[in-house]
Amino acid sequence: MKTFPLIAALCLTAAPVLAGGDATKGADDFKRCKACHSIVAPDGTAIQKGGKIGPNLYGVVGRAVASLPDFKYGDGIKAVGAKGVVWDEAMIAAYVTDPGVWIKTQTGDDKAVAKMAFKMATGGEDVAAYLASVK
Repeated sequence: MKTFPLIAALCLTAAPVLAGGDATKGADDFKRCKACHSIVAPDGTAIQKGGKIGPNLYGVVGRAVASLPDFKYGDGIKAVGAKGVVWDEAMIAAYVTDPGVWIKTQTGDDKAVAKMAFKMATGGEDVAAYLASVK
């Protein structure tokens, strides 16, 4: 597929621009994520109650991709995790913008897929900043 390298290049060059969001706005924007994700501290304190379809996002910034032991990740994200990739704000912002493209870019496999189908057209950098603040 000839367009994949162009898409990948655009995603990689856009990632630094996406970093540096507003954590306060991101806390509000996280409402869109709560259908699938929660934020629960290790002591059981629910910071954001939400669904369990997606992994708990407590401490996700700085955590290895696809590394929660009791969560059943999809093959695409597991392939990224197997490479030792660690989440940072820019990666989260790029991922939530288009998870499928992010997985393809990270794996180099244009057939890799993401289980997460939701895309955030706006606010990804703010949600990433919010997640970085939740530790």
